[in-house]
Amino acid sequence: MSTTGALPADALSCSKFDTIVKSSREGAIMGEVRDLGKVLYETNGAIARVVLNWPEKANAQSSEVVWQVDEALGLAQQDMAIKVVIFKANGNGFCAGHDMSGGPSAYPEFARSIDAIDSNWIGSRDLFLWPTLRFYEFPKPMIAQVHGYCLGGGTYWAYLPDITIASDDAYFQMPLVQGLGFPGGETMVEPWTFMNRKRAAEYLYTARTLTAEEAERYGLINRVVRRDALDEAVESMAATIARAPLSTLMGTKSLLIRAWEQMGMRQHLQMSADVMSIMEKTSDARAVRQRLAEGGQKPRDLTDG
Repeated sequence: MSTTGALPADALSCSKFDTIVKSSREGAIMGEVRDLGKVLYETNGAIARVVLNWPEKANAQSSEVVWQVDEALGLAQQDMAIKVVIFKANGNGFCAGHDMSGGPSAYPEFARSIDAIDSNWIGSRDLFLWPTLRFYEFPKPMIAQVHGYCLGGGTYWAYLPDITIASDDAYFQMPLVQGLGFPGGETMVEPWTFMNRKRAAEYLYTARTLTAEEAERYGLINRVVRRDALDEAVESMAATIARAPLSTLMGTKSLLIRAWEQMGMRQHLQMSADVMSIMEKTSDARAVRQRLAEGGQKPRDLTDG
């Protein structure tokens, strides 16, 4: 059963939108911008933009950021004028993955789960399974616009949209097997996005870094363009898609999602969250994370990729 419509209780609270401004974007007409905190939600005609806006923390995936993304998508879903969503980021890169700097305070869902059942099984599902499924199952076309670093959980925000266009300075890596002793993210999308067991295995086992050109060759993204042409390429793609009727676009998206569900993708994403909870307790993997913490390093620092 789809959970696309399930949103946090306060997802549409008007109090969150006290900051509503008008801004002029290069290559775009005037549009409304709503500042959700660490995420911006912009609308411009039939196109909405969800913009990660926490560059001082590399647009990391804290609990707050995850729910603000979820909230922005809820707004886009319920706005019948919106046909296409662009998912992008401000700063030097797209997303550096989970927030490793905030400690337990970055993930209150984890703390509540551990306090209740001495396991992160519930917290992991609450924060990184159900929002990921809603992101994947978002019923309108979505384009990811990727530049610079795209790491760990951030790769899921790049791979799961229908179309991904990256600049030539983009690079992709899942460092968790080597860097944190985890089998991947809470929702392992790589077997599906790669659709090639050999390449997915090498990418995960070795924490190999992929250039934008390699990611395009492997079918993970659609197109690579120059950094200074990225906005234009994405906006052009969105405008082309938006020429079609909303109902037709949503029907097409529904068929695409159902085809992947028939192949077991939704079940696999849920199962990978369960395996992640098991791996949080294994002694050899915990030792890797302890060394990481004691050395003040990041997962990518422990890889050769």
